[in-house]
Amino acid sequence: MSPAAGALDRSGSAPLWAQLEADLRGRLHTGEFDERFPTDHELMEYYRVSRHTVRHAVAKLGADGLLQRRRGVGSAVDRHSFEQSLGSLYSLFRVVEASGATQRSYVLALTSTTDAEAAAHLGLEPDADLVHLARIRYADDEPLAIDRLWLPQSIAEALLHVDFTHTALYDELELATGRRPSSGWERITPLMATPDDRQRLGIDADQAVFCLQRLACVDSEPVEWRVTTIRGDRFSFIADWTSGQASSLQLTAHRRDDSER
Repeated sequence: MSPAAGALDRSGSAPLWAQLEADLRGRLHTGEFDERFPTDHELMEYYRVSRHTVRHAVAKLGADGLLQRRRGVGSAVDRHSFEQSLGSLYSLFRVVEASGATQRSYVLALTSTTDAEAAAHLGLEPDADLVHLARIRYADDEPLAIDRLWLPQSIAEALLHVDFTHTALYDELELATGRRPSSGWERITPLMATPDDRQRLGIDADQAVFCLQRLACVDSEPVEWRVTTIRGDRFSFIADWTSGQASSLQLTAHRRDDSER
């Protein structure tokens, strides 16, 4: 890096760490730091900011999966694994793209169907017409996750004609209907993938995956039920204590039947 600063506006209203994060994010996206990411000291000298400011900005980049920070080694650009902060309705498309990898999908199914379980989550009758999308999600050329999701056909029928090879579901839903999910819940559990899913993801039989179940809503109205199988070796979830979001861990009671008592 050249010894000149100037990317930060010290008279502006945005905090210096946020400006630094934005500037570094832009430089990461251009590939400037692919060979080596600067040390904290180099960033302090270049931007003329404190160590606290540098560490706060770099920590935010790490929380988005753009950097890996190791004790005694420093920070390195991470193009191979992905992190997502808990407490937000994330977009896998955005997470992968933000890392610098290319996101694409291979569509396994895009059809009108009925599914009693999905309909129940969406608050619909068991035989309600649904739009079903199943796809393998890739980061560059490596399979990362398998998405299976259902939406009420009454609001999402236009999605049946969308090419989902390289686009985000919520962008397409908003484009077609003017509605975008803004709330909901997500449950994350570890499990072993089915043989078919292991083959699609290219993982071994003893390799665990995450199962993500999501109910997404627009103005408290359920609009999407999603079940995603995602590789545990490529993705992790973190709790971001600085974002103002509330994250929690909940114990699920195991209800024993009479034979276990």
